Amino acid sequence: MAGTKPIRRIAITTGGGDAPGLNAVIRAAVRAAARRGWEVLGIERGYEGALTGKGLVVLDRDKVRGLLGLGGTILGTTNRGDPFHYPVKTGGRVVETDLSEKVLRNLKAARVDALIAVGGDGSLAIAARFAEKGLRVVGVPKTIDNDLEGTVVTFGFDTAVATATDAIDKLHSTAFSHERVMVVELMGRYAGWIALHAGVAGGADVILIPELPFSLDSVCAAVEARYASGRRFAIVVAAEGAVPAGGGTFVKKGKEPGREHVRLGGIAEWLAREIETRTGRESRSLVLGHLQRGGSPTTFDRLIATRFGAAAVRFLEEGRHGCMVALDPPRVTAVPLSAVVGRLKRVPLDGDIVVSARDMGICMGD
Repeated sequence: MAGTKPIRRIAITTGGGDAPGLNAVIRAAVRAAARRGWEVLGIERGYEGALTGKGLVVLDRDKVRGLLGLGGTILGTTNRGDPFHYPVKTGGRVVETDLSEKVLRNLKAARVDALIAVGGDGSLAIAARFAEKGLRVVGVPKTIDNDLEGTVVTFGFDTAVATATDAIDKLHSTAFSHERVMVVELMGRYAGWIALHAGVAGGADVILIPELPFSLDSVCAAVEARYASGRRFAIVVAAEGAVPAGGGTFVKKGKEPGREHVRLGGIAEWLAREIETRTGRESRSLVLGHLQRGGSPTTFDRLIATRFGAAAVRFLEEGRHGCMVALDPPRVTAVPLSAVVGRLKRVPLDGDIVVSARDMGICMGD
């Protein structure tokens, strides 16, 4: 399936959590492929469509019209169904089974010469394994969490930050009116990019990120200092993966932090309760949740998703595969998948945004 065989037909898959800009990538890849005379198949529901062989749909210019500003993905997605560890019911119990060869057989039967895999760390790890098996693969970095190594930014992140910032802006007026502490919980899993960017842009008084374990005493002291200054309300932004010093990550579902199926959450409710108990200030919590994944992509995300989709096709034409499209301003370049998967890009504590936050008196919890 790999080698020097000329490319005539490619497939594209979108896996993992959804993110604004997925449809823009699909559109760009289809249009770029059409200019080269290539056919494109869309794989529905992550790798599920390739596993069953029934989820392969033809994509052409007509099918991708109007997708540029549309959120979600027309192909559907899932963060389950890894074909290398696929749950198969055997003898009354479920056993993880390697069905990757079945995927390859189905792609070969569909005359697919190469794959564009759009996803985060989990989806790209699967793509890397298919590359090791000889499939020509180019990855496209997608995650609102912005936690993928090798690229300055992932598409979907800017839209998520804009959504979160808008929510924080709205919290200011209700917090002021009721003289309350408002604690907002944002996505990001084990990286604090969304919380940091939205917290600074939204004028938060406290920002808590996973990279910096926080002291509840410091948080409460910052809240009290805010009230003592005459500003009788406070905004606390907490990443879902933030942890108190000496404590652990707040988990709503699952028991193994770091695994894809673990559902983080609960820190905002806990913080609001603790702040109110310790300071006597009325506190409320808000979990923004999946609103951060939805809606139309921002101009930036539309542009970067378009650049990524077109570059993925261009790299395949140039014979570059086993790689991920990446932003290295001002260029879009390619980095090996092996240098990306399994590596979490976390917020640098000496980075300019953290330093600027401290310069403005924002409490980082330490």
